[in-house]
Amino acid sequence: MLDFFENDYATYKLSDGILSIRYHSGVNIDFDAAVQIVKDRLLMQQGERLPVLCDIRGVKEINKSARGYLAAEGSVLIKAAAFIIESPVSEVLSSFYLRTNKPPIPNRSFQSIEEAKSFLNSF
Repeated sequence: MLDFFENDYATYKLSDGILSIRYHSGVNIDFDAAVQIVKDRLLMQQGERLPVLCDIRGVKEINKSARGYLAAEGSVLIKAAAFIIESPVSEVLSSFYLRTNKPPIPNRSFQSIEEAKSFLNSF
């Protein structure tokens, strides 16, 4: 299994049984980007279900079709997801995504990476 990967949208790192995805600063995510993000995540996981930490502080915008794709197909092989938020933008994106798309996996938003990892370690 790979332990590091990077594409135009994010950096992926596997450490201590948690897959961390840190989105690049100022990134806009449309449907095609969401498909690529999920494809690369699945490549990293190689069929293994893992908890995922998503640092979305760099996301500038995510459109409706991308949100829908990430909530459904993007949840494949994920045990649980924790979102790292900071700015009002990432907090609004996270809250809106979780409220409207209702991913089929346990998920929560955090401002602290340590709290997020603690949540994910229970899975």
